[in-house]
Amino acid sequence: MLRKSKSLIFKYFLNLMNGAFLVLGLLLLGFAAWLLLDRNNFFTALDEKNHLIVYIFRILIGAGSAVVLLCLLGYLGIHYEIRWLLILYAVQLIGAFGVQVALSALIFTKKEKVLQVWHDEIDLVISQYGSKDMPEDIPKWTVLNVLQKTLQCCGQHNYTDWIKNKSKENAEQVPCSCTNSTLSKWFCDEPLNATYLQGCETKINTWFQVNALTLIGINFGLLVLEVLQVSLSISFFRHIKNKIYTEI
Repeated sequence: MLRKSKSLIFKYFLNLMNGAFLVLGLLLLGFAAWLLLDRNNFFTALDEKNHLIVYIFRILIGAGSAVVLLCLLGYLGIHYEIRWLLILYAVQLIGAFGVQVALSALIFTKKEKVLQVWHDEIDLVISQYGSKDMPEDIPKWTVLNVLQKTLQCCGQHNYTDWIKNKSKENAEQVPCSCTNSTLSKWFCDEPLNATYLQGCETKINTWFQVNALTLIGINFGLLVLEVLQVSLSISFFRHIKNKIYTEI
């Protein structure tokens, strides 16, 4: 009776931790997929040359998918008390631990490079914005419009960044998204007091830092759960082994 109760306690806590692990894995998968697939996500829209940002998001999607599959494997081993599945589960948890440490380090160490990619690309987009000779870049310009309108900012550093644009009819024009205007065209003639004066750089940096911290936070939560799951899995394996020897 005591041994049966101990098995139930092991299963309860293992399934509880496995469930939390599954939720965090789905969060990681969903968050990375949203960043990758969102059409209004300026990072993925502007990162067409070296694909660094897309590459990171795909790694995160792969990690989230692996976590979900790992949880299903763990559930089978726990529920049916299959020893080899428990060992496989624990080994894969250790492997996942190493991968997630590497992912967290990658996000942290590459954040400056990601921001630099964006800064370089946004300068190019500003200079080519509205050009009749480059209709293939309209999606980029649309994303930039959404960004400027949503964050109420203009240019990278401030509205004077638009001086370098050669597609304007006159030097005073700025994108309509830089103003209070509701006109659906590329450039508007609006007074300075109706123009967003602050640049988008600071707001973009804040957005990126918040999302990077969210990803690292999810990873950290997974790491803690993995350590606990490995310990519980090994203890449960020993318990099943002892129970089999006792029955013999």
